[in-house]
Amino acid sequence: MWIVPEREIADLLTRDASFEAVEKVFAAMAAGDAYNFPVIREAIGHESALYGFKGGFDGVGSTLGLKAGGYWPHNLEKRGIINHQSTVFLFDPDTGKVAAMVGGNYLTALRTAAASSVSIKHLARKDSKVMGMVGAGHQATFQLRAALEQREFEKVIGWNYHPEMLPNIEKVAQEAGVPFEAVELEGLGEADVVISITSTFAPTIMAEHISAGTHIACMGTDTKGKQEVEAALLAQATVFTDEVAQSISIGEAQHAIAAGLIQESDVHQIGAVINGAHKGRTSDEEITLFDGTGVGLQDLAVSAAIVRMAVEQGVAIEVDF
Repeated sequence: MWIVPEREIADLLTRDASFEAVEKVFAAMAAGDAYNFPVIREAIGHESALYGFKGGFDGVGSTLGLKAGGYWPHNLEKRGIINHQSTVFLFDPDTGKVAAMVGGNYLTALRTAAASSVSIKHLARKDSKVMGMVGAGHQATFQLRAALEQREFEKVIGWNYHPEMLPNIEKVAQEAGVPFEAVELEGLGEADVVISITSTFAPTIMAEHISAGTHIACMGTDTKGKQEVEAALLAQATVFTDEVAQSISIGEAQHAIAAGLIQESDVHQIGAVINGAHKGRTSDEEITLFDGTGVGLQDLAVSAAIVRMAVEQGVAIEVDF
């Protein structure tokens, strides 16, 4: 089997490669050529951690495997390491034999950012000029870098529960040559695109904060009970997601479904837009919302690309297993 250590990932994986892998696997999912396995995600009763497994099989990419990991909220303050920790395992779909083990932290950050940027490419208005960020942690910096490549944004606005963290995303905006402004939540109405990347169990963004024509990417809700936006906002928007089953059970749609505001049939796969089976945005006044719950196939697709590059460049470690 091949091992690609975490320390090698940043030099191997580009945003472009991650974007391409995620876009292709979303399309394969919508075409019925790839599917995700049910997610296991549990509070383990230790260190306030959430731990789980995501896996799937892509018949087109011949990719089979799983990602194991989760969220340890005290890591950064207590140990100086990031709160999200994960490892990806790939298996030979012909034999079931383990094929690779890949460090999953950096690739998770890039694949999550790729998912929201895929949604911006296919759903945001072409004339979008103001980029809005809710959240300013480690993942938010990846989100913003990827998002700024999808449109010719002229301004970034941001809000965070801890305002002292806003310089994290201000720095990314400055590096891209785009001015940054800290705003209150009510100021999000100026944004043409909003990415929300928080770990909250109560809505932060309310329907009144979002203007007509906005595209919203909700990237933080991946567990039962989590919620970033008011359920009423989903009722006002055309809702897209990576995986419908996850969206209605552990994603943003879980709350709107429970409240009877939308039905499962109101949630559409982003892959159908990529494939041309769904028309996507239909007007400049329409609010579109992408519920990025995070699917195992994203991790597997990106990991497979990493392994190929690592082997080609001679940095993968081969071991008998």
